[in-house]
Amino acid sequence: MQDEAALGTVSELWRYPASSLAGERLETISVDVESIDGDRVFGLVDATDNEIARPDRDAKWHKVPRIRTRLSPARELEIAIPDGDWLAAPGIESDSAVSAYLGFEASIRPFRRENAAPDYSGPLTAERYRKAPIHLLTTASLTRLKALHPEGTPDPRRFRPNIVVDMAAIEGSFPETEWIGRKLAIGDLLLTISEPCRRCGFTIIAQDGFDNDPGILRNLVRHNAHNLGVYCTVDRPASIEVGDTMRFI
Repeated sequence: MQDEAALGTVSELWRYPASSLAGERLETISVDVESIDGDRVFGLVDATDNEIARPDRDAKWHKVPRIRTRLSPARELEIAIPDGDWLAAPGIESDSAVSAYLGFEASIRPFRRENAAPDYSGPLTAERYRKAPIHLLTTASLTRLKALHPEGTPDPRRFRPNIVVDMAAIEGSFPETEWIGRKLAIGDLLLTISEPCRRCGFTIIAQDGFDNDPGILRNLVRHNAHNLGVYCTVDRPASIEVGDTMRFI
């Protein structure tokens, strides 16, 4: 028997064309069994040793989340450093801009050859990790974190979700963390909540609109075993859009 009661409504949709760089906020996303279309298909590396960007572990990468990304209508990556113009990537000009911004030689590279522009013949890089197709976060959990850490800014961008669902706060609860194993429907998309999302030092790092804040991670460690949001596997692929409702099934 299905439970048709709406839990909440999709308020934000994100994809991250390049791992660790800023995400692209969208009105609709297409979700396949393996991933969101266009999500995490490029990486940024230190060109001297091919080390992939790790803002959570090394301060030299802390400015990376301020680099904007988007996919063009032709599905080609474009990046922009703060106060800079949009540049096609990968390429000499974009790598030069990123290197000047970071202060060391860096390069944007595809994870797989099919992601690259037709004329790209440069090196690839290995994917940093592949946890699950979908990362879902509720505003109820963000509200709970704000209650624990009133002086902080629990902006969704700290946590890099694909789907943000607006739902009523539940006092004392990070609700989706308690839904492991349950199935959800968002529009025509069917998901299974597979595991909590364990947070790392990325959540601390400053981005446009909010400052560096160790208290964000400290409170998640103390009050929710490092976790915020959940990973989901895809039972039935579909496109979803802002305004779609979410419910248990």
